[in-house]
Amino acid sequence: MIDLKSVRARAEGDAGTHGYHLNPDPDFLNDLLEGLRQNEERHGYPSCPCRLATGIFEVDRDIICPCDYRDPDVEEYGCCYCALYVREDAYEGKVPIRPIPERRPPEKQDRASEVAPKTPPIRMTGTGAAKDETYKAGMKMWYCKQCGYVCLREDPPYVCPICRAKREMFAEITIGIRTEG
Repeated sequence: MIDLKSVRARAEGDAGTHGYHLNPDPDFLNDLLEGLRQNEERHGYPSCPCRLATGIFEVDRDIICPCDYRDPDVEEYGCCYCALYVREDAYEGKVPIRPIPERRPPEKQDRASEVAPKTPPIRMTGTGAAKDETYKAGMKMWYCKQCGYVCLREDPPYVCPICRAKREMFAEITIGIRTEG
């Protein structure tokens, strides 16, 4: 069983690293942390408590907390979509914490609602390569031109998790196969 204290410590650590705070309302915050804990026990990773998770890592990758949308949401609105992470001015009550628009693309939301009951989880090998070739076909390799971070996913992240570079700093890696002849 995953301990709620460890979930909180992880969220606090991530918030502090990026200059954010956790939601100042203790009851609301505990509900969010409990949602993260339950999702991590259920799926094996802490998917956002405010979004539909499928239990399929590759489909949910963009909503694993902290999700890909957190930084642009906090920057623009003062808090992330579920309001777990807030800017300092929101934490201090200078800016209200209000519901914000969903930034997750509709096609990813639709895929999450369609795929969960029909698709078995993708099994990963030691190198991280997917064994499910039909899903792998939609994946692309992306690298951050600023720090060299590499990821395998449908779209580049909004913000590099290593150096905080914006999405525009990512480029797709294409691998050519040389044939003799």
